[in-house]
Amino acid sequence: MASEPQGGLTEYIQHHLEHMTVNFSADHFWFWNLRADSIIVSFVLGAAFCLWFWLFARKATSGVPSKGQALVELAIEFVDTQVKDTFHGDRRTVTPLALSIFMWVFLMNAMDLLPVDLAGWLVHTFAGAETAHHTYFRMVPTADINTTVGLSVAVLFIVIGHGIKAKGGFGFGKELLTAPFHAENPIAKIVLVIPNFLLNVVETLSKPVSLAMRLFGNMYGGELVFMLIAGLMVSWISFVPGVVFNTAWAIFHILIIALQAFIFMMLTIVYIATAREHH
Repeated sequence: MASEPQGGLTEYIQHHLEHMTVNFSADHFWFWNLRADSIIVSFVLGAAFCLWFWLFARKATSGVPSKGQALVELAIEFVDTQVKDTFHGDRRTVTPLALSIFMWVFLMNAMDLLPVDLAGWLVHTFAGAETAHHTYFRMVPTADINTTVGLSVAVLFIVIGHGIKAKGGFGFGKELLTAPFHAENPIAKIVLVIPNFLLNVVETLSKPVSLAMRLFGNMYGGELVFMLIAGLMVSWISFVPGVVFNTAWAIFHILIIALQAFIFMMLTIVYIATAREHH
């Protein structure tokens, strides 16, 4: 990440949109680019969330809670209320899942509030300008389509698991072939097998696609706006307007960050509740 644009705003944005990648290849027949920055940041934030909640849960008291304990309890109660209103079954596994999704996605989204050039400035300060120019590091994992797709596919497998647990393997498979179109006539049932199966496959696959693209699109767009505004701040003439616009967008973006985490969590709960219903 360069601490300042070297060839205009276009090159500045292109540079900031590059990922830190690790390339794997075997016999020159295939290659795999691992986006190390998204993995590192998401792992660190996930570990920080687990450590944060574990420390306060371990020290929780029944008396007057500390500010940290009160914040943790508020987050847990908020998520549990949403689960209770949407999912009418055993919440012992659903609430922890919903809490993990909400907090992890929220923390990853919140990285968008860090200065765009923070990583570049750190590399520039400790390793020099030349190293900074050839070093890439994006701070927002959810602005990477690979991260959002990974989360959404994991949610898909969890939803399928809940469906199989609630209906059994045979019941789950039978529902794929007999719903949403029903018939009493045996011949009509056979005819409707293919349409039912295709519709259920499309419905199932649309869930992770909608989850992934919604989160990615909002966070990528927000990150891009921050980069465009940062391009205004390299000139003394546009510096003050750049600061004003950046502050205004950051305040508005806080709502987007929380809202996208909330939507991802709520859709996960809805999908699980729907998967456990019998048709």
